[in-house]
Amino acid sequence: MIIRSVSTDDAADILAIYAPYVTDTAITFETEIPSLEEFSKRIESIQKDYPYLVCEVDGKIIGYAYASRYRERAAYRYSVELSVYVAQDYHHQGIGKALYERLFAALENYNFYSAYAGITLPNETSIGFHDSFGFSEVGTYHNVGFKDGKWLDVIWLEKPLKDYGMFYDYNDRHK
Repeated sequence: MIIRSVSTDDAADILAIYAPYVTDTAITFETEIPSLEEFSKRIESIQKDYPYLVCEVDGKIIGYAYASRYRERAAYRYSVELSVYVAQDYHHQGIGKALYERLFAALENYNFYSAYAGITLPNETSIGFHDSFGFSEVGTYHNVGFKDGKWLDVIWLEKPLKDYGMFYDYNDRHK
C-alpha cells in the first residue's frame, strides 16, 4: 500500500471511486456525477491549499482523502472539513484508517486548528470510524438535504488539531 499526494492525472481513477457514492448512496449530497474536467479542477483547486492524498495498491488507486475549506467566510480560515472515500471492493480493510492517519500527519504542517466531518445519517460505521480518531459530536442538521426521494439529516463531528491556547494569527501579524 502506498499513500501519496494526489496528482491531477489521478482524477479519472478518483472519479471512478466517487461515482458510485453519487449514484447509489446519500453519503454525498451531489446528485449528478461531475465531468472529468470538473473533477480535475476540484482536485487542482483543493490541493493548492490543503492536503489531498490517494492510496494505491499494486498501482491502482483504491481510496482518497482530503481536507478542504470548511466555509467561505474569512473567520473560518483555521478550520477544515475532511472527506475520505474508499473503493467499494476495499471497505473494512484499513484503507480509510491509513488515509486518515496520513491526512492528520499532513495537517500538522498547516495552520489549521479544527477539523470537521459531516456524516449523512444513519451511518454508524462512519461515526465509529471518526470516534476512533477523537472526533466528538457537535450536533445534527435535520432534513438538511433531499436526495433519492427522502429528507436527510447530517451529524457534524469535530476534532481539535492544535492547542487553541497556542494560537497565532499569521495573517494579522502585520496589521
